Amino acid sequence: MVREAPSAKVASGLPSASVAPILRPYQAWAVSRVIEHFRASDDPAVVVLPTGSGKSLVIAELARLARGRVLVLAHVRELVEQNHAKYLAYGLEADIFSAGLGRKEAGRQVVFGSVQSVVRHLERFAAPEHPRGPFTLLVVDECHRVSPAEDSSYRQVIDRLRAANPCLKILGLTATPYRLGQGFIYHRHHHGMVRGEAESFFQDCVFEQPLRLMVKQGYLAEPRRIDAAVERYDFSALVPSSRGLFREEELNRVVAGHRATPGIIAEVVARAADRQGVMLFAASVAHAEEILGYLPAGEAALVTGETPSLERERLIGAFKARELKYLVNVAVLTTGFDAPHVDLIAILRPTESVSLYQQIVGRGLRLSPGKRDCLVLDYAGNPWDLYAPEVGSPRPASDSEPVQVECPACGHANLFWGKRDGELVIEHFGRRCQGLLEDEEGRRTQCDFRFRFKVCGECGAENDIAARRCHGCETLLVDADDKLKAALRLRDARVLRVAGMQLEVTVNGRGLPRLKVTYHDEEGATLAEWFALETPAQRAAFAAAFLRDHLRAPGVPFRPTTPEEVIAERRRLRHPDFVVGRKVGRHWQVREKLFDYTGRYRKAAEAE
Repeated sequence: MVREAPSAKVASGLPSASVAPILRPYQAWAVSRVIEHFRASDDPAVVVLPTGSGKSLVIAELARLARGRVLVLAHVRELVEQNHAKYLAYGLEADIFSAGLGRKEAGRQVVFGSVQSVVRHLERFAAPEHPRGPFTLLVVDECHRVSPAEDSSYRQVIDRLRAANPCLKILGLTATPYRLGQGFIYHRHHHGMVRGEAESFFQDCVFEQPLRLMVKQGYLAEPRRIDAAVERYDFSALVPSSRGLFREEELNRVVAGHRATPGIIAEVVARAADRQGVMLFAASVAHAEEILGYLPAGEAALVTGETPSLERERLIGAFKARELKYLVNVAVLTTGFDAPHVDLIAILRPTESVSLYQQIVGRGLRLSPGKRDCLVLDYAGNPWDLYAPEVGSPRPASDSEPVQVECPACGHANLFWGKRDGELVIEHFGRRCQGLLEDEEGRRTQCDFRFRFKVCGECGAENDIAARRCHGCETLLVDADDKLKAALRLRDARVLRVAGMQLEVTVNGRGLPRLKVTYHDEEGATLAEWFALETPAQRAAFAAAFLRDHLRAPGVPFRPTTPEEVIAERRRLRHPDFVVGRKVGRHWQVREKLFDYTGRYRKAAEAE
């Protein structure tokens, strides 16, 4: 175990060492950052600490230092109990409001509650006549569970507490600060970058302790992922539901009676010979029951969402007491479960997000006597990197990976989904720079450089590709469907649903080299345009009229000086979804190119 330095204690009014726990350095820094933030702002904030890093101790210290009333919420009773116990370690008293724990107390200054119980008794938490006054600090553990939906349980609690105290401070703590389909749950990061949308409920991440650093400093066990030698399950054909989750019946079709299961469990048992505790994550209840049948009799148990509460407590207690070596579960022990001796994690199910993957592996990262590392066996081909940060938007394609793209305006190193060819980023899906710029008065604003945009026809401002109104002049931007509809009505216009783009070197009437770009539709119709690259002015015009929109990785330097160089790097270019041409005399001229199209017209790529 790592011994924390005494200097890590929070100096301001901390009780004697015989009573109070000692904070690790990063825990003390987290507390200081939170206090500093809330002294200057009422914006909801987030602290990111990996699983096993002691979030409950940070919560206890903040509750101890708070001057007003404090409500600490969690979604499972195990977390309510853990957080309450850490606060009691200071020699202080606090209430518990949780039906699952059989207690509904809310009179003391500090209350630890389950969100399900609190939301059913809001009148007890927002009463203006309470002798201690309104709550001044709300702490949400596992805050990635706070839904953007305004009628969610957490938001109902927040709205009532804010009605009683408009200056309510709201702090969230999590190991995984992102939600499936949403991306990052906060807007700004203290390192000077934008992660989530400006409309995110949590505005600032005020402190983050990286998992890799925690392992390096000896605060967490090292996760050691190895490639299994036996056959794996193939979940690659499965498509998540509209909620972003895999359907159990589809998971069952892959794993039910699968010939690989006996071999997989045999390998898990073999590798567990010198291990202390093994957790297995199954794809479905039927799958879990089959897995249990292959594990050593008397040494394994199964916990699912249908396991009765008392039986679940008994089995988990036996596992923690090491009376059982193997614990199989189906999506119920990913948070709020603390068994430090676990040193082997077997994943036999696909994980829909890096968040879930990190929560699963996190069950085995706590330190324990005699534990050297945590072995991670993945039999489902999950693509996630445990250490890699999540990109703040859904993965656009299965072969996308996080890529770093420097902003040409401010130099910020952005992290976007994209693709590489060797070290070269040949495609990314970023729209706007994530960098934060600070003015002379200390105000932080997002860098306004946009990698992809649409230009306002009135004022020339660059807007997000999904914007409806110009952010500069508030003019309603012309809808892409309206452009196509108007062009289709004109007799002297040609609209191509682009199926391909051809590049070739040609010469003009004077024999000078030109780059000819020809756009093809599905029926053989074409439109073409020509570009010169001989002079700096011509190359600048080509960059503005062509490269700016056609580069698959805008912002990544590409400065060709000849048509041949453009053709040699055609892998870096994309074609538009639609091209509109107008007839001028006997010839056709390209007037409009539509990229990133979403609307009612079918694109060529979607043809059956």
